[in-house]
Amino acid sequence: MIKKILLMDLPGQFKFVEKEVLPKIKEVLKSGRYIMGPEVKRFEDNFAKYCHARYCIGTSSGTESLYLSLLALGIGEGDEVITVPNTFTATAEVIVLVGAKPVFCDVDPNTLNLDPKSLKSKITKKTKAVIPVHLHGNPVDIDEIHRLCKPKKIVVIEDAAQAHGAKYKGRVIGSLVSETTCFSFHPVKNLGAFGDGGAVVTNNGKLEEIIRKLSNHGREDHYFHSMIGTTGRLDAIQGAILDIKLKYLTKWIKQKAKLVKYYRKKLPNVCKFIDTTKGGESSHHIFAIIISERDELAKYLKGFGIETGVHYPTPLHLQPAYKFLGYRVGDFPVAEKYANETLSLPLYPHMKKEEIDFVIEKIHQFYDK
Repeated sequence: MIKKILLMDLPGQFKFVEKEVLPKIKEVLKSGRYIMGPEVKRFEDNFAKYCHARYCIGTSSGTESLYLSLLALGIGEGDEVITVPNTFTATAEVIVLVGAKPVFCDVDPNTLNLDPKSLKSKITKKTKAVIPVHLHGNPVDIDEIHRLCKPKKIVVIEDAAQAHGAKYKGRVIGSLVSETTCFSFHPVKNLGAFGDGGAVVTNNGKLEEIIRKLSNHGREDHYFHSMIGTTGRLDAIQGAILDIKLKYLTKWIKQKAKLVKYYRKKLPNVCKFIDTTKGGESSHHIFAIIISERDELAKYLKGFGIETGVHYPTPLHLQPAYKFLGYRVGDFPVAEKYANETLSLPLYPHMKKEEIDFVIEKIHQFYDK
């Protein structure tokens, strides 16, 4: 009898890397070098190589990665930044934190990613940047976004918090022509730290220099600061952990892709799926189904020890924190519709066949009862 199936099994993943990680953590602790250092440098070099990018700057979180990118690009008061409402609050809150105004646009009804048609309608003379989100690891139609933004000199900052290892037209996310690509290494991500962490990837040497300084108090030397910065650095322990786990990222993504394919094949016809962007390869951070009886099914599965999730139940334009923007129910109908119908099912690389079969069996039972 299966007792409990987690949405994401972090303890199970830890067992896989435990023998490598624990000695490395001890080595860092014994060194006395806990901030930045060789472990962070090694990971930055390796992650830049993984992304086929020139530069990687380790940061303290995905939120900080977005924030530092906006600061480095000079986005601030009087500027507008367009993004989507079906994302974690960090995507929009960093826009507010730099003094700019978040402007939301609706999403594509098939991929649930930023809809270029909606984006086009939101661009004004004040638009200085666009932050598209690779939702659930599914790449956005980045070529179309650049086609709209480049002639107007609007910068593109990719929110790839969920998209480590995803590809668009054969190119890994992070290698594209956007000004920066921002990653989160929150523990639940495909590449997760044992705490908070993040990275900014770019091919622009000037941006790399500015972001690196900003992440370390604008420091040139230990007590010489050429600009106002913040504490946005990646810790040495997290850098060491991430460098070990990076070796397994491609394997884990392939394992998850097989499970998603099996889910799609075995789930009942009443379950709808989110389409992968044309030319894209998802990294399957999350596997979500679309069903009108979302809450009822989640409750039913919980009764059998099956954990599910909702990403994200309340779109940002309807959150109290963004009330000042003046949006109302109905402003973004596609995002709002799927906020009520999206259910994330258990998915992790080492998930056993009997576990996934149990989830599928109970979903069938829900609709047959």
